[in-house]
Amino acid sequence: MDPLARIKEQVEGTPIVLYMKGTPQFPQCGFSSRTAQALQQCEVEFGYINVLADQEVYENLPNYADWPTFPQLYIDGELIGGCDITLELFQTGELQKMTQAAAGKKDASE
Repeated sequence: MDPLARIKEQVEGTPIVLYMKGTPQFPQCGFSSRTAQALQQCEVEFGYINVLADQEVYENLPNYADWPTFPQLYIDGELIGGCDITLELFQTGELQKMTQAAAGKKDASE
């Protein structure tokens, strides 16, 4: 499958997905770690893709939404941003609202 098509499928098929270096349990960079921690504190399920374990995603994701760095957080198919934006949204309470709404949509469709 074309890497961009695979990324699109991941982004649109998972209500909350984080593209990060490493995993939430074993992050491989500080930015990814802080972003994953903020999501974990929202107490919702989220998907993640370890870009270090998938070279095609690592190389093509920056072109998908024209965002050059990792991590990248997508909610309801929309790029939210990287670490700084995610932490800012968390501190204002917006991230919690956004993730709860996305998780609620998933629950309603099950």
